[in-house]
Amino acid sequence: QVQLVESGGGLVQAGGSQRLSCAASGRTSGRAMGWFRQAPGKEREFVSAIGWSGGSTYYADSVKGRFTISRDNAKNTVYLQMNSLRPEDTAVYYCAARRFAAVSTNGEAYDYWGQGTQVTVSS
Repeated sequence: QVQLVESGGGLVQAGGSQRLSCAASGRTSGRAMGWFRQAPGKEREFVSAIGWSGGSTYYADSVKGRFTISRDNAKNTVYLQMNSLRPEDTAVYYCAARRFAAVSTNGEAYDYWGQGTQVTVSS
């Protein structure tokens, strides 16, 4: 079992930055991690993912060049640095973990999910 706890959300002005953290506990070794988000009235969407070694990273086109995913395996923590935030980035952001080391952009491939953290970008 893996438990995931997100933190770092809140209110930020457009153009600002925010860093989300996802602290993992339990069996975390060898797992790919991802960030997804869900805005009100919309389906959950992929944001970013990172492989176990950190060498493979993927981003949704909508955040490419603005968001950076990273991980510190010694701390069992994954980060999402979000820069140049836009109002359309407003959503609940979820951290997720796979049972495998390979990255996936498909939410169905993830086995464990955090409770989510709200990010609100004001215009």
